Amino acid sequence: MTTKAGLKLVDLDESGVDNAFRADVLKGLGQAQKAVPARWFYDDAGSQLFEDITALEEYYPTRAETEILRDHSEEFAGLIASGCAVVEFGSGSSVKTPLLLRAIDPAAYVPLDISGDFLRAAAQDLSDKFPGLPVHPVEADFMRRVELPKAVEHLPKLGFFPGSTIGNMVARTAVDLLRSMRETLGVGAQLLIGMDLIKDRQVLLDAYDDAQGVTARFNLNLVHRINRELEGDIPADRLAHEARWNDDYARIEMHLVAQGALEFEVAGARFTMQDGETIHTENSHKFNRRTANMLLLAGGWEPRMRWLDKAGRFALILASAQAERGAP
Repeated sequence: MTTKAGLKLVDLDESGVDNAFRADVLKGLGQAQKAVPARWFYDDAGSQLFEDITALEEYYPTRAETEILRDHSEEFAGLIASGCAVVEFGSGSSVKTPLLLRAIDPAAYVPLDISGDFLRAAAQDLSDKFPGLPVHPVEADFMRRVELPKAVEHLPKLGFFPGSTIGNMVARTAVDLLRSMRETLGVGAQLLIGMDLIKDRQVLLDAYDDAQGVTARFNLNLVHRINRELEGDIPADRLAHEARWNDDYARIEMHLVAQGALEFEVAGARFTMQDGETIHTENSHKFNRRTANMLLLAGGWEPRMRWLDKAGRFALILASAQAERGAP
């Protein structure tokens, strides 16, 4: 086992608060449509709640993606170079990762995640499962270019971005992320990325508003995190979780809806909300073949292979990082 404690690449202030978190929250709450980027869901509590969501009957993406990884392992082995470094963006608990690692026999694994304690626990668990595999956890905001550990510098790279997390971003942000992934991994690298597909509206709504209320707790945990880390007093008990399908943008939206007029403070700034006003906390864009390919190409990745689960709900796409081109 070669597990490192983890490189810490998060910008914290003197009190230990993530400066980017504070800036995003203050900017977002000051907008006409209040919004907080979905990446801030994932403190330790939020990460655990999301793992709980993936086990729900209504939440099909995890089962569908796991099915693809299990059913097509031999194809992955034939298309992905053995001896590569697998770099997982937003690794979470890495529950799908063992399926990939067993299929392709990599030389190293580099999980990247913004939630440090959760990252290190997951990295240790994976090291225990793969005692001969070097594991190098990096605590970082992968929305920006990340310096990878020198131990994997000269290895071929495979980026792994499961779960359709790319769908949480509006198009320009998703393209920026894909470009930063390309910079992190380098020309010639490969990317295995999950993308959820457009399907029946009610199936989508149920996946983001489950009967047990786990997704609602996940959404409201963002408010608890803001209150705890940014000295906020947002009345969480007066905000209600709501999932909406926006057909114009082919996405599920998650909102926190004010139940009456609200006044609160965050990091010394005062804010108000009217009854029915919302804080927009997440988008989950859904794709078809053309929109998925267009997004990848805009980010500098050439789609090479596409796999679907048996029900046609979810796609895993293998793409390669291309050199810059000035003309067709």
